[in-house]
Amino acid sequence: MEGGIKHRMVMVNGINMHVAEKGAGPVVLFLHGFPELWYSWRHQIIGLAAHGYHAVAPDLRGFGGTDAPRSHTNYTAFHIVGDLIALIDSLGQEQVFVVGHDWGAVIAWYFCMFRPERVKALVNLSIAFDPRDPERKPIESLRAMFGDDYYICRFQEPGVVEAEFDCINTATLLKTFLTTRDPAPLVMPKGALKEGLKDSVDEKISLPSWLSEEDISYYANKFEKTGFTGGLNYYRALDLNWELSAPWTGAKLKIPVKYIVGDLDLTYSIPSAKDYIHKGGFKNQVPFLQDVVVMEGVGHFINQEKPEEINAHIFDFIQKF
Repeated sequence: MEGGIKHRMVMVNGINMHVAEKGAGPVVLFLHGFPELWYSWRHQIIGLAAHGYHAVAPDLRGFGGTDAPRSHTNYTAFHIVGDLIALIDSLGQEQVFVVGHDWGAVIAWYFCMFRPERVKALVNLSIAFDPRDPERKPIESLRAMFGDDYYICRFQEPGVVEAEFDCINTATLLKTFLTTRDPAPLVMPKGALKEGLKDSVDEKISLPSWLSEEDISYYANKFEKTGFTGGLNYYRALDLNWELSAPWTGAKLKIPVKYIVGDLDLTYSIPSAKDYIHKGGFKNQVPFLQDVVVMEGVGHFINQEKPEEINAHIFDFIQKF
């Protein structure tokens, strides 16, 4: 499903970045998550272009057709936001709309923290703004809350999870990630993934209506070429981001924001998340938070699961600015 989407390479911040884009008009910058690619925004690119916007969706550093430095120290929020500032500059834009999901949402929050003057408005999916805890590093907090087998903790040691992923058919692995609808914390005891999937034939994982074999094939072909290290390095840089972002402790994000989450999203079910989102904590950190939308019966990969609704939410919000 290309629908007139154009592809090109741009040199940004010392790396080559693959960009998918369509349309003319104000720029809407789409930031994908893990394990995803620009392709996660295929419906939004076409939908927003039809509404008179220039939709731009890069493969972020470490993913797809974009360069992937090996070390996690090259994946801080400063690197990624730096890539995006260079991309916006290359488009000749002073300000853009930003739409983020999953890791793309995390990067979008950092983007608004570091360079708010470059963002007209933000629509973020799944991940609410998480203020920096000056007392404790993120990985330490996650271990304390969920244990060593929590997926983010398991992703920390370079090479370990990659070796487990290598033992599993890439398409099967991606089907497992993309179709999960269990809002419980994602735990991955050592070897469990391999054990759970080794007897699994692709056909056994039935795909939902919003995800086709063609979609899985697109993702799988790209990840088979690149591996998963680039994406995993975002998790490995969490503590480094914490150290480097110390000057922004307590900073408020003063950007107009719309936040959308599915009620089956595992991020929405983290202890105290709902209270934070709905009872004033989130609004306190993001004073211009204008809208919080909870979509019923929707999982984590919300922009792919409910593309028409998400397109309408994005358009309804950004057209005000």
